[in-house]
Amino acid sequence: MESQIIVTFNTGTTEGLSHDEGEDAYTAEHALISDEWYGDGLAWLPAIEATTVFFANLQPDVVAFQEVFDPSECADIPAEYHADFVCSEWTEGDPSVAEQVLGDGYTVQCFPGKSDKCLAVRDDLGSFGALTGEGVEGCGSGARVARGTIGGRTLVGVHGSSGFAGDDIDCRVAQVEQVFADLPDDVVILGDFNTDPGRQAETDASAAAWVESIVEPLHFISPVGEEAPRSYGGLADIDHVISDVLHGSCWHAGIDTEPVIDAVYFDHVPVVCEVQ
Repeated sequence: MESQIIVTFNTGTTEGLSHDEGEDAYTAEHALISDEWYGDGLAWLPAIEATTVFFANLQPDVVAFQEVFDPSECADIPAEYHADFVCSEWTEGDPSVAEQVLGDGYTVQCFPGKSDKCLAVRDDLGSFGALTGEGVEGCGSGARVARGTIGGRTLVGVHGSSGFAGDDIDCRVAQVEQVFADLPDDVVILGDFNTDPGRQAETDASAAAWVESIVEPLHFISPVGEEAPRSYGGLADIDHVISDVLHGSCWHAGIDTEPVIDAVYFDHVPVVCEVQ
């Protein structure tokens, strides 16, 4: 049986990193522009280039993106904020950032109403149509849980609401319910849960909801628990891959291997799983 490579990668950045402490080219000024105009999604050209190299070397079969900038929004960003970002080069009809970093041979489908969250599948795996999903009332616009099918397998992409106020947790609990509602067999669930099921189940009802919902044959492929690598900023293990039929092991770029880029840019690391 051939193995496949599945990746979940929150490609976003944040102002809350020490951007001016290192010697790389991404500065605090870049971070301010990214936050105000690019939604902190993957848009800085050197990071796009480094991510392209990462995927070219990896050749994944399935990828879940969170916080990838949609360059169709460039028209709304003033020209003075284009330098060093994708809007300085992108024109209507060019590939999206997600398509750029993967290269030819992939189909990218984004969540309904959320073009910064996408699933991508290698074309040689079969036809991959538009995703289905809807938002949770009171939890922002657009879907944070979306489904697609490829070769009889269901892919469920997740980007849980962030924050730890009561409303934020309630949103994530509702999103977990969306994930598992009428869930078919032969499924892969992947993405940024914005909660750590292995460490926060006693303090966050959404983490507990994940733990309670993973009933055999469903299982975490990605590490989970007190000893699991902390995929988000060295703080928490919130990026995961789950399945009922696939088994394998995962590694974290930037923790188990060299980082995608040396610059202080990403606040998550990609989770890469080799499965059968």
